[in-house]
Amino acid sequence: MPTMLIDEPLGLTCVFSDGSRADFALDGLPNSHLARDLAIGLVDLIHPHGTADSAGTVNHYVQALRQMVRVLAERGFTGGGARLRRGQLAEFWLGSTGPREACTRAMVRAFAQVGGVLTDGVLELAEGRPYNQQPNHHQLPPYGEAEWQRLTEVCRTLADDSYAAHRQALAAAARAKHPGSSGWEPDNVRWLLARLGPVTAARFGEELGCSETAIWQRGGFMQASADLFPTHHDMIAYRLLFGIYSGIVPDGIDDLVTDDIDWAGDSTVLLSYVKGRTAAESLNLPRRAVRLLEQWLAHSALLRSFTGTEDRRRLWLALSRPGCFAVTTGTGGRVTIQRWVVRHQVLGGDGRPLKIHRSRIRTTHEAMRDKTTWTGSGRATIDPNHTSAVEGDHYLTAATPAQQGAIEAVIEDAQHDMLRRSHPPTVITEEDAATLAADYPQLVAAMDLDDTAIAELIGGQRDVFTAACGDQLSGLHGPKGKPCPARPWVCLLCPLAVFAPRHAANLLRLKAFFSRQWQQMPAAQFMAVFGPYAARIQQVLDRFDPAVLAAAAAHIADGDDELPLRPEEITA
Repeated sequence: MPTMLIDEPLGLTCVFSDGSRADFALDGLPNSHLARDLAIGLVDLIHPHGTADSAGTVNHYVQALRQMVRVLAERGFTGGGARLRRGQLAEFWLGSTGPREACTRAMVRAFAQVGGVLTDGVLELAEGRPYNQQPNHHQLPPYGEAEWQRLTEVCRTLADDSYAAHRQALAAAARAKHPGSSGWEPDNVRWLLARLGPVTAARFGEELGCSETAIWQRGGFMQASADLFPTHHDMIAYRLLFGIYSGIVPDGIDDLVTDDIDWAGDSTVLLSYVKGRTAAESLNLPRRAVRLLEQWLAHSALLRSFTGTEDRRRLWLALSRPGCFAVTTGTGGRVTIQRWVVRHQVLGGDGRPLKIHRSRIRTTHEAMRDKTTWTGSGRATIDPNHTSAVEGDHYLTAATPAQQGAIEAVIEDAQHDMLRRSHPPTVITEEDAATLAADYPQLVAAMDLDDTAIAELIGGQRDVFTAACGDQLSGLHGPKGKPCPARPWVCLLCPLAVFAPRHAANLLRLKAFFSRQWQQMPAAQFMAVFGPYAARIQQVLDRFDPAVLAAAAAHIADGDDELPLRPEEITA
């Protein structure tokens, strides 16, 4: 179980998507009844059903829960969630902080969603407008195309220019000599600097037997250092451009080390990184990102050779400024990046310096990738010389008669499937042919049932696991003339299924199976796979006599061995 509520002592034990575990104690609070009800709601907010997927996030909810229980207990409240009143909650939320109000509101809503009882008006209050203003956590919109192009061009130009200067400096150093014997020439300065590493002017002067002041007076030392070793200024351009090309989250880019790079040939790289809010991920880098990564490794190779073991592993490595030995591995704060923007005149659509948000770069990368798929620029552009109407006529509507027939068959099947799902379930409360013929004449007519078939349907000869099937060879879910291959829950939405009281036990077993799947699957995945069937099964069971359901429930063991499951469907 990914998240479990423990009663003795009261607490939560969680397993998150990255495999980490955390336990949270909720015992010792002055009102254990309210604490347990809020914890029931909190379970629904934690992975896999909710978005809370780390110990830190869950801890925020736990602290808010503790505060709410203590504050209400001090005001004399001793009941559980069912006894909460609008006035009590409003008073607590008005005196609370924005984050604590948001967490407790979410727990109250989740408690009601999982079946908890609340008095009139409490849920409406919890779903209403918060009293404390929350910071804007909405995702930033993508950059405009002109802004995105300008940012890309500036980063690309700076990266290429600095790398070209670096290669020229290496070539110059290779053909030069020691400046002490061959004179103070720019190439000779680069020769010595390439062998000493990114030293200060004072250390460079010691090697030549002169003072630091003399080095500055002769000139050329700072430029030689900037050409040979990448600076923090260069690294900002590389990192922004790498985010533009790869779309990796900013924290994933920040923590990259050389061991994360898995070369699979000359032009393919599988890059491993950690996304802070989830877990370890990997990405097959686009070609442009691979080339940029190769360029950066070559650009920083000389500097990397003069650093310690730990710094050498870091992918991003640069000098804080030319002429010093202060190595940095980060881009710095937002102020540093904005100074870089102002220096290089990266302007937004309003003519002012563009505000750089690295998470917004990822958002724009995803948006631009959607526009550069086969649809091109937001419309079908198989040939850029064609209009949308011409392309539609040439490539979408033109088809051979066989292709046209296949397309129409797909559309008809989809429409029929929608109609079948909209029909109410066929449930008979008295197992006799007269009831079936009287209550569902349209079903008898549609399935072309004769008296013999109706008798078999009522008598159990046509039973499958959860229902009686009007015709297993109809081909609704498989080849026509072959036994139906559908899974047991598919019968719940099949128009050929007839549900009778004798099926109640298997229906309850299937409902228990849905509950177990809900506990171990993410909510979105469960709704996509089992959602329609889980909704329909309750409609069927509601039609049965409660005494029938009570008698059937006595035979339910709530285990996978009660159902005909495949190995991959087992919920253990």
